[in-house]
Amino acid sequence: MAQSTETTDWVSRYADEVIEESERRAPGKPVVVASGLSPSGPIHLGNLREVMTPHLVADEIRRRGHEVRHLISWDDYDRYRKVPNGVVGVDDSWAEHIGRPLTAVPAPKGSPYASWAEHFKAAMVEALGELGVEFDGISQTEQYTSGTYREQILHAMKHRGDIDAILDQYRTKKAPAKKQSQKPLDEAELEAAEGSGAAADDDGTGSAGYFPYKPYCGDCGKDLTTVTAYDDDTTELTYTCTACDFSETVRLSEFNRGKLVWKVDWPMRWAYEGVVFEPSGVDHSSPGSSFQVGGQIVGSIFGGKQPIGPMYAFVGISGMAKMSSSKGGVPTPGDALKIMEPQILRWLYARRRPNQSFKIAFDQEIQRLYDEWDKLEGKVADGSALPADVAAHSRAVGTAAGELPKTPRPMAYRTLASVADITAGAEDQTLRILSELDPADPLSSLDEVRPRLDRAEAWINTQVPADQRTVVRKEADTELIKSLDDQGRASLRLLLDGLDSHWSLDGLTHLVYGVPKVQAGFSADATPKELPAEIKVAQRTFFALLYHLLVGRDTGPRLPTLLLAVGQERVRKLLGE
Repeated sequence: MAQSTETTDWVSRYADEVIEESERRAPGKPVVVASGLSPSGPIHLGNLREVMTPHLVADEIRRRGHEVRHLISWDDYDRYRKVPNGVVGVDDSWAEHIGRPLTAVPAPKGSPYASWAEHFKAAMVEALGELGVEFDGISQTEQYTSGTYREQILHAMKHRGDIDAILDQYRTKKAPAKKQSQKPLDEAELEAAEGSGAAADDDGTGSAGYFPYKPYCGDCGKDLTTVTAYDDDTTELTYTCTACDFSETVRLSEFNRGKLVWKVDWPMRWAYEGVVFEPSGVDHSSPGSSFQVGGQIVGSIFGGKQPIGPMYAFVGISGMAKMSSSKGGVPTPGDALKIMEPQILRWLYARRRPNQSFKIAFDQEIQRLYDEWDKLEGKVADGSALPADVAAHSRAVGTAAGELPKTPRPMAYRTLASVADITAGAEDQTLRILSELDPADPLSSLDEVRPRLDRAEAWINTQVPADQRTVVRKEADTELIKSLDDQGRASLRLLLDGLDSHWSLDGLTHLVYGVPKVQAGFSADATPKELPAEIKVAQRTFFALLYHLLVGRDTGPRLPTLLLAVGQERVRKLLGE
């Protein structure tokens, strides 16, 4: 029985629907959900939504005690389409491999892997392991070259006229705008448009008719081929290659060096695997796109059913509207996991419905994101969090198999980043500063704040520009100190006099905010409501003075953290005592 939509999150609602649909289609059998990824280049954070959406649904189904398979089809038998920009160890010489299967293209220089596909697949597999994603990987190279789909290929060729009629309904319609594309399946739509050969019309319609199958050339290994004849009775297929002028006739019933074109391949797999749930990106969900066309082909040609397929929206980073794996340097899940813990990355995908876009912060916003996460953890712990937030948190911190490893003592990310910035990663200094944050409960080992500390340090080292890094002065700015008026010198005196008794994170916070209050005749404990607006101006002026004396800039890390990091003796020296 489905749960009330008012009391469940989006994951639970899809789990209800998928379980019911699976029981209708294949009662008593494992629930099958699917994702598709093309290792044609770095698999980016937009592609990750193709995996996380079914993963979260599959995991909820597992939590309810059902057997479920999450298939990830590695589209590694797709053609190598172009040399991507920005990939280390790749130059223009890789252009000679365009048209070959991704598994037949050498890996970038220096890679330990045997092929282009394995190189980019490995990085994604590692990231998915860290994220706790359980899946069954299927190499389409292995499936096609072993003859697994032979029956389906022969069936599609026999019914090529019916497939052609379905595709013909969409050939006069406007193709999806390329600018929308954020492809989990990379170049699949373009491959679909190319059909079975360079000389073919849309979706493989050439002078010899339509063929939903694309052979790889037996001489040069490329897919720049055109099927020129096919005999249904003997399964003899003749093709020519426009790249090298090679031509041959083969028996398709024995031939394993080719694949179905994309708009036929995808629905074939739905039927073959019995997929009940598979999401698709905006470009695959528009009119005339693969998901819509596949919905007709899967039933009328292969006797299967289209999966429940929510459309998912773009994932952006920083100021970017969207990401495309056709460009080099696009952040990958592995890049994100260097600067944030797996729980945070899982949470970003779990808390938003698939059709809601969101951004992943690689800039200063990551500090605010962590503050939001820590606040949520507190609300979950005290029972004040909303039900949907509790559900998203639960899906972030673990899976049906158990909780993900976590930081034992999760200090504020912005504090850890500031300390890592100031100490340049010196562990003894880092431990000293972090131990002084709370003298009543000092840190005994940096392991207590790992892996969060490591992520914050990586963020400082890889994402913060050098001119924004914090460099503490070596000597006092005597000229600035001499130029201060009586009020400026008095403010420094009040701060210096209070250092001993306030040497902790909370104590220094109270002190630095309190100095301007006391100078204006108010109590250091006075709340903002009790103070005139001028106090905020005085605080900003005081803070700017401290930053100039300590780091030579108008701003910097939070002052309490900065003071602890610099150390009391050095602070006194730099403030002119």
